[in-house]
Amino acid sequence: MSTTEKHLFAEERRQRILALVEAQGRVRIAELQAALKVSEPTIRKDLSLLEQARKLRRTHGGAIAVRPQVEPTIDDRSTLHAEAKELIAKACLREIARGDSLFLDSGTTVQRIADLLDQPHVNVVTNALGVAGALADRGDVRHTLLGGSVRSLGGSLVGPIALETLQRFTVNTAFISASGFSGSGISVADVAEAQVKQAVLERARRVIVPMDSSKFGIDDFVTVCTLDRIDMIVTEAAGDDVRALCDAHGVRLEVVGA
Repeated sequence: MSTTEKHLFAEERRQRILALVEAQGRVRIAELQAALKVSEPTIRKDLSLLEQARKLRRTHGGAIAVRPQVEPTIDDRSTLHAEAKELIAKACLREIARGDSLFLDSGTTVQRIADLLDQPHVNVVTNALGVAGALADRGDVRHTLLGGSVRSLGGSLVGPIALETLQRFTVNTAFISASGFSGSGISVADVAEAQVKQAVLERARRVIVPMDSSKFGIDDFVTVCTLDRIDMIVTEAAGDDVRALCDAHGVRLEVVGA
C-alpha cells in the first residue's frame, strides 16, 4: 500500500470515528476497535488527532462529542438499528400475557411492540400517537391515549394533562424507552418526556426497558431514574460493563442476539 493510500484510509477511518461519536454522543475505544477492526493504539492515535482538531473530546476509555447532541425525530430514529429493534420487540412480546395491562411509551422500539402486539384482551395506556394509531383497529386490544400537549419530535403527548391523567391508571408492565444507559441510570433528551416516564414508573408494577446497544454508555440530557427502579432490560448485545451494572442493581438482562 502506498503512502497516499495509507493516508486516505486513515482519513476515512477518522471520519467514521467522528460520525459515530456525533451520532451516539459518546463512544468507547472497545466499540471503535470492533467497528473498525484496528488496534487500540491506532484508535487512541486517531482520537488524539481528532481532539487536537477540536472535533471531539477525549475521555477515559473513549470520546464524547464536542457539540450538543441534536435530538432526531421519531421518524429518523425508526430507521436506525432496525434489525436490533425487531429482535428486541419480539422478545418483549413474550413478557406480555393474555389480559395484561400495559403502558407503551413513545420510543421507536416500543412502537414495534405495538405493531406486533398479538395478545388478545390486553389493556394498553399510551402517550404515543404512533402506538394509538397501530392499535386503533384491533378489536381485541383496548387502548387509552392520554391527553396533553403534542411533542412532535417524539410523537408523544406530554405536560400537566398527561401527568394528571396517568394518576387514574395502574398497569402490570410499563415498556419505557430511553436514549441513554449508564451507571447513573436511564436518560432521555427532553424534560417533558422524562416527567411522563417518571410518572409511569409510579403506576407500574414492573418496568421493562427495550434498548438497543447503541444507547449503552450514554448519559443524555435528563435522567429518568436510577437502575434500581428498572426490573428488566431487553437488548440485542451487551458487554461485560453492562452486565456488571445490571447485576449490581438487580436488573434482569435479556440479550436476544446472543
